[in-house]
Amino acid sequence: MALSVLDLFSVGIGPSSSHTVGPMRAAKLFADALKGDGKLDSTARVQAELFGSLGATGRGHGSDKAVVLGLQGQAPETVDTATADDQVAAAALDAELRIGGHHRVDFNWDEDVVLHRRKSLPAHPNGMTFRALDHNGEVVSERSYYSIGGGFVVDGDADGADRVVADETVLPYPFTTADELLAICQREGLSISGVMLANELVWRSEAELREKLLALWAVMRTCVDNGCAAEGVLPGGLNVKRRAPSLFKTLTATDAGLQGAGSADPLLAMEWVNLFALAVNEENAAGGRIVTAPTNGAAGIVPAVLHYYTKFVPGANDDGVVRFLLAAAAVGILFKINASISGAEVGCQGEVGSACSMAAAGLCEVLGGMPGQVENAAEVGIEHNLGLTCDPVGGLVQIPCIERNAIASVKAINAARLALHGDGSHKVSLDNAIKTMRETGADMKTKYKETSRGGLAVNVIEC
Repeated sequence: MALSVLDLFSVGIGPSSSHTVGPMRAAKLFADALKGDGKLDSTARVQAELFGSLGATGRGHGSDKAVVLGLQGQAPETVDTATADDQVAAAALDAELRIGGHHRVDFNWDEDVVLHRRKSLPAHPNGMTFRALDHNGEVVSERSYYSIGGGFVVDGDADGADRVVADETVLPYPFTTADELLAICQREGLSISGVMLANELVWRSEAELREKLLALWAVMRTCVDNGCAAEGVLPGGLNVKRRAPSLFKTLTATDAGLQGAGSADPLLAMEWVNLFALAVNEENAAGGRIVTAPTNGAAGIVPAVLHYYTKFVPGANDDGVVRFLLAAAAVGILFKINASISGAEVGCQGEVGSACSMAAAGLCEVLGGMPGQVENAAEVGIEHNLGLTCDPVGGLVQIPCIERNAIASVKAINAARLALHGDGSHKVSLDNAIKTMRETGADMKTKYKETSRGGLAVNVIEC
């Protein structure tokens, strides 16, 4: 199975890659299939059923709205985030959908988008079924899809909990484990980012790859800027106030920034990292444009650590940004192949944990780490997130998700710096840590895996 850096990072809409981006893509796939199969003209009504984690927390994650947008031909990469809610409200008010953006069908919000809180489809917790009916109520077409994490979707013939669409591209340096990756680095005299670059050149030129990665970095920067500027209360009913704008004002109004770093608080850099992560995840919670890295729920960690690199590391440049993302993606690939990045499957260790590991690897690489040190940094990043549950209060990607990204961003930096003080040798390998994460996720009770039926999700409400 060949995976690209672009399988770990993609542009989407908040608040959740599994619950918003994935369902929107699945709904659009179904709409496109109706047209491609010649069944659109006979379709008078479309119904969507969301199961498992999607059904349990779909309202808070905007899964129902995402389905409506996807059926109407919208894609998470291009949908107007400023008008998305208005588009959904108009569909409900007018009692009609425009499938694929054109074909009109009747629409009843309460009956045609159904969330099953206690039912699941067999292959993955994030399952959904779409059904097209004709004027007589007969089924014209029916398909199931699974949102497997990071916004990626597979159709109903998926035979494994996190099976991805196989890419049979032959890579010059294929790897499925960290040990294999390190062996390639040693044999070929390459860095981890160098191995990834060589593999990426199978799909696109270096110039094209660089352009795409720097475009992702531009979206991350814009997301931070938007998060630092947008004030107010986040949607959803928890009355969570945005903190990034006030923190940004505090940091810029005092002796902040690089000029005063020598004489200011020695932990000033950490304050900025907190800001960067908060800004991204508050934008995500508000349904803004973000980069899944590798998921929306953990979308603030890689951008925050990248901002740390460009702001606080002397000599930081675009070449470093590209190498950072390549090294981070190499680690992300190991999680996708050998475990999961889906909170609904393995808890938040699969989202924040994998993102922390990826960011630690990326930073260690651009700070001059050798392959063994980079692997060590990634291992430290995930090891100290093992067992992390996914228990969003109210089914919203706000508590504890926003702060959790800030804490994990600082942890990733610490992991990278700690690894640089060693020679790369350590007792617990990254492969062992990823295997442990997978097993821990399998043992974790369902109520701790993005269902909002355990942990903070119930205790905060009860208090």
